[in-house]
Amino acid sequence: MKQWILPAAMAFLAACGGNNNPQQEKENTAEKAAPATATVALKNDALNAVLEHYEKLTDALMKGDAAAAKVSAAAIETGASAADPSGKLAEAAQKIGAASDIEAQRGAYSAFNNTFIGLVKSTGMSSGELHVEFCPMALDNTGARWLSRSKEIRNPYFGDAMLTCGSVEETLQ
Repeated sequence: MKQWILPAAMAFLAACGGNNNPQQEKENTAEKAAPATATVALKNDALNAVLEHYEKLTDALMKGDAAAAKVSAAAIETGASAADPSGKLAEAAQKIGAASDIEAQRGAYSAFNNTFIGLVKSTGMSSGELHVEFCPMALDNTGARWLSRSKEIRNPYFGDAMLTCGSVEETLQ
């Protein structure tokens, strides 16, 4: 009887799709971990350039990287005058860059988003879609918004502490 247990177990594993190919397992894991992002283009070219740095800023805040957030905020500030002649976007970006720590940067990021999301909405999309995401617990439960290409919540206000806190509030197309 014992002599049949090992071959039966091996046959069972083979029938269930047991795959000992580590390369295939890595590829499957990478596919699950990296959500596909669609091409996004705004109707305003200057705002498109800001969007590229905005995404880097959002990523830096999500990771809690204050130094990278300062670099991205400086890049946004440089391009913001062409995207927003009122100067509000550049001023808001400057406040993120001048903030002393990650929490202060996240607070200034909320004010920046109020201006940036308004500009994106008024400009409109040429292709793709952006999601306005909202975390009700951000900024001492007053709530705050940000833009994302993905519907997957990656919260820049809390980072690893509450990475998936929030919901998609609106989709811009």
